[in-house]
Amino acid sequence: MHFLAVYIPEEKINDIKNSSDIVDIISETVVLKKSGKNFLGLCPFHSEKTPSFTVSPDKQIFYCFGCNAGGNVFSFLMKQEGLSFPEAVRMLARRYGIDIPVRTMSPEQKRRISERESVLAINRQAMDFFRYALLKNASGKKAMEYLLKRGISREIIDDFKLGYAPEGWDNIAIYFSKKKQPDGLVEKSGLIIPRKGKSGFYDRFRSRIIFPIFDISMQVVGFGGRVLDNSLPKYLNSPETPVYNKSRSLYGLHVAKGKCRESKTVFIVEGYFDLLALHQHGVQNSVATLGTSLTPEHVQILRGFIGKNGRVVLVYDSDMAGIKAAQRSIEVFDKGYVDASIVVLPAGHDPDSYLLEFGVESFTSLAAESKGVISFLIDCAVKKHGLSTEGKIHIISDMKAPLAAINDNVARSLYVKELAECVGVDETAVLEKVREVSAGRRSDIAKPAADYVLQNNGNRLERRIIAMMLQFPEVLSEVDNRGLLNLFEDNILKSIGQFILKHKDRSGEFASELMTVIDDKDKRSIIASLVMGDDLWDRDGCLKLIAQFESSRYRHERKLLQEIKDAEERNDHELLIRLLKKKQMQAEKAK
Repeated sequence: MHFLAVYIPEEKINDIKNSSDIVDIISETVVLKKSGKNFLGLCPFHSEKTPSFTVSPDKQIFYCFGCNAGGNVFSFLMKQEGLSFPEAVRMLARRYGIDIPVRTMSPEQKRRISERESVLAINRQAMDFFRYALLKNASGKKAMEYLLKRGISREIIDDFKLGYAPEGWDNIAIYFSKKKQPDGLVEKSGLIIPRKGKSGFYDRFRSRIIFPIFDISMQVVGFGGRVLDNSLPKYLNSPETPVYNKSRSLYGLHVAKGKCRESKTVFIVEGYFDLLALHQHGVQNSVATLGTSLTPEHVQILRGFIGKNGRVVLVYDSDMAGIKAAQRSIEVFDKGYVDASIVVLPAGHDPDSYLLEFGVESFTSLAAESKGVISFLIDCAVKKHGLSTEGKIHIISDMKAPLAAINDNVARSLYVKELAECVGVDETAVLEKVREVSAGRRSDIAKPAADYVLQNNGNRLERRIIAMMLQFPEVLSEVDNRGLLNLFEDNILKSIGQFILKHKDRSGEFASELMTVIDDKDKRSIIASLVMGDDLWDRDGCLKLIAQFESSRYRHERKLLQEIKDAEERNDHELLIRLLKKKQMQAEKAK
């Protein structure tokens, strides 16, 4: 039984895992393509140009040959969504309609349910409170009028579960107090704030339209709030909490994900109302950043939906906002291998007002003419400085940093050529300016984590023995009876082998079952890498490999004994001591 599964019966965990299809689950966040028996896609855990993320429907596991992440359906959800093991189990149970018998939990076990689950439950209750205040309370009437006046339809209000935080300092604090929710937990959700110098708490959101923020699993992870007048701050978001991380969260993604996958394009706006307007006008492949610039994590998540040839379109309401966003995003898009362009709306318009005045067809035409990030910046620089001699000097000065931020040498040289032709200057002169900046930049390209699997492949024969044990469990009793693991030199592979023997009576898909009970993520990755092989094992093949392994080990042993004998005869004491230590270590390992 998994160490966190004390309140989820193991047979339930197996039912849930066996009901789940890992390809279906991973396909929700990663574009997968059939490749032989397996499926391939771009890894959601590191940036890559060439797909190395492999999902095996037969073995019900995934493995990335680039960053070595690997595991079963639970491991994927834990890593992708930041869930604990029980949360991943519960998420899949809900999806497949499998009942987990809560009634069997003791009070102590209930207290052990993770903080994260508790905060999610509080957020869900808070959303219901805000919804009720908007739709049923007299205080919500002015908020509803405000929304309808801004052109937000009742359907969008319902789809996005908009709400209202009434006037007053402690409405939500009192609400949760009556529900006997501990103040500490409600505070952790970011909904209440301790009073300075006094006891008690006050509400974070007061007199505001409330926008619940969902993750892709439809869990409420946080909230945004907007005032009904011009008071400041106009917008307020939840702080970072155990469930809300703004650099990984995108507003509207839970609704947009299907259309993003279908169209291989995503529109990114800045505000809640801009996002709602796009969805209301049928542009459902759109999301909004939440009070932060676009992050590498955002790009990684979106790329999972739009695929390696997908397109990101940033939508901004002014040249200055667009220029700042473009400059910030170059490196993020370049490192994420994403094709990005920018739409800047006519002066005085944001996406919300533009769609209301000109309609979706006009917006779609503008988007179709959107320029790539670098081309957009070149146009802006030309517009700002003109093409006089002084202007050209300023244009190149403005563009040298954005060009230096591009890591792809081919892309950089093409953009250098574009800029050189635009201003009528020799390419080498532009390149020289770019190199000045590049030389001063510290290379911080994140390399995939090269953990044990890449750094230390272990002994090749030992790896094959473990792969055989995973892929042909019928041979396990032979491995056990012969004491093969005592001959292993690699301690990590030896411990994995011992773990396999300990759980050899498990049923179902053996490797995937093992990953449910192993707590060490590095060992999970090694198991995933070894089980992904296409070896066709039979009993004869296994016995040949075992014989080869034993012969190799005993040959090494004989060779070492001969080396010890030779060192003794030559009176080479230094070498003799080293060889005897080596023999002693081997003897200890074989115990």
